[in-house]
Amino acid sequence: MRLLFIGDIVGKPGRRAISALVPALRRELALDVVVANGENAAAGRGLTVKTAQELFGGGVDVITSGNHIWDQSDILPMLDAEAPILRPANYPPDVPGRGIGRFGALTVINLMGRTFMYEIDDPFRCADGLLASITERTPVLVDMHAEATSEKIAMGWYLDGRVSVVVGTHTHVPTADARVLPKGTAFVSDAGMCGPRDSVIGVEVEPVIRKFLTGMPTRFVVAEKSKAVQFNSVLIEIDDATGMARSIQRVDREWMQDGE
Repeated sequence: MRLLFIGDIVGKPGRRAISALVPALRRELALDVVVANGENAAAGRGLTVKTAQELFGGGVDVITSGNHIWDQSDILPMLDAEAPILRPANYPPDVPGRGIGRFGALTVINLMGRTFMYEIDDPFRCADGLLASITERTPVLVDMHAEATSEKIAMGWYLDGRVSVVVGTHTHVPTADARVLPKGTAFVSDAGMCGPRDSVIGVEVEPVIRKFLTGMPTRFVVAEKSKAVQFNSVLIEIDDATGMARSIQRVDREWMQDGE
């Protein structure tokens, strides 16, 4: 199995880059499945039915998410439907949606960290329970949506040999630590983002600087004027016989919104 995981998609620039790049990458890299974190796809905060459909139309097979999945109420009924969209599994069980799903030959688990984030259920014990619930042997990808690099790295080691891939999301900053861990699990601390390059993690620069300088409430908006869009992803090759990863490598591109 050849799997591409795309970092957090940010706003319209990110969605446009998906439509422009993913169909060609599917052919170029002979991809079997494409998974992307879409929690910032709708104007930088949350996901809507329309933006989810745009991502599926652009070549994404499964959408994972994180703490911003609740920001657009429009998407909530879709989370309870059969659409291939996940929310973090370690939220309390009575919230909309699901945190695990089998999509074709791949099982995807969505978890969220707790360090510097919401005090939700323990993602490590949640992962144990979810893995115990899988009755059929399939490759398993885990999106660990977390702020702290240490928490994501710890999850990688905790699940080494038990899942095919652990990929970190949330910071929008791609890390250079992609590797296959000793027991066969592919890992990277953060896939990065698919969003405006000339920005602060996808949003306009000046309001962020003003927020740091003044400490006053500031409205952040997606940096749609940035012509350059960075596309960060990782390509994982999974051994069909063992379910373990053979390799993981970064696939990073730059796309110009004016088509140049």
